Amino acid sequence: MEVPSEVNRIAWLIKTMRVRGAARIARAAAYAMKVAALSYKGGSLGDYISYMKSNASVLTSTRPSAVSLHNAVRYVMNRVLRAQSVEEGVKSAVQAADNFISMSLSSVKIISEYGSRLIEDGDTILTHCNSSLALSIIKAAHKGGKKLKVYATETRPRFQGLITYNDLINAGVPTILIPDSAVRYFMKDVDKVIVGADTVAANGAVVNKVGTSLIALAAHEARVRFYVAAETYKFSPATVLGELVEIEERGPEEVLLSNYISIAKSFKVRNPAFDVTPPEYIDAIITERGILPPKAASMILLEDYGVEISEELNKITLDVDESLP
Repeated sequence: MEVPSEVNRIAWLIKTMRVRGAARIARAAAYAMKVAALSYKGGSLGDYISYMKSNASVLTSTRPSAVSLHNAVRYVMNRVLRAQSVEEGVKSAVQAADNFISMSLSSVKIISEYGSRLIEDGDTILTHCNSSLALSIIKAAHKGGKKLKVYATETRPRFQGLITYNDLINAGVPTILIPDSAVRYFMKDVDKVIVGADTVAANGAVVNKVGTSLIALAAHEARVRFYVAAETYKFSPATVLGELVEIEERGPEEVLLSNYISIAKSFKVRNPAFDVTPPEYIDAIITERGILPPKAASMILLEDYGVEISEELNKITLDVDESLP
């Protein structure tokens, strides 16, 4: 059975960034897996599992750096693989997708409450890109009566910062849009930096929209606290095993002005979507389980994926000279 058109449509929306933001992407992927399960017609359990794996592959190929997407799909597939019948498999997929979406939405509320406590009345906050979690924290602090000012970066080349600016202005939060390259200039006026994350590695390093690591460096230099808001499903279990997070590179048309697109092939353009911020530049990661030091990421991963990680480690073999005693 082919991948349903609705799943392909959701995959296209994710790939083309019509759906953006790690949490929204994860929820969209979980919903797509639910659609796939409900669309399955007949066949054996083996056929159903193969079909669901095909749907999972289509979704995970859209954004290789967004571990939230991969973990959302994994969350559903882990339950599908335990099924003893097609009926049980469909039911498990639907239930898992609904549970994941509910968990994701409730995490936003909890994280916004934790994060807003870190903000003091009169603070000036700097944020980068368009993180629903970072914005939920800022808006929760504002709603709680704290007077704030926000600097929002443009976030080139796709200008997600414009979405952030409009969101905060509509919420009544005084916000100023600044060029990405002006971050160091304004850092002297900033009290705290709050950003989101696409992936958190086992060592506490954070993969987020390109430019984040430069902001962290400027904050570190100015002794400004740098906070990352991330649900724990954005923590990458693969990094425990030493795998590197793949940094997605996008097309030159996002970088070049429209009048240069026709001759884009003559330009050498690299357009990484993300960069990596080292844990030593991060003061804390705000999660639904509390405010954690970056180094606690490995403990969260072992707690959530310990069995899977052990199984993977057992698959690793060493080249041994059998002639040795």
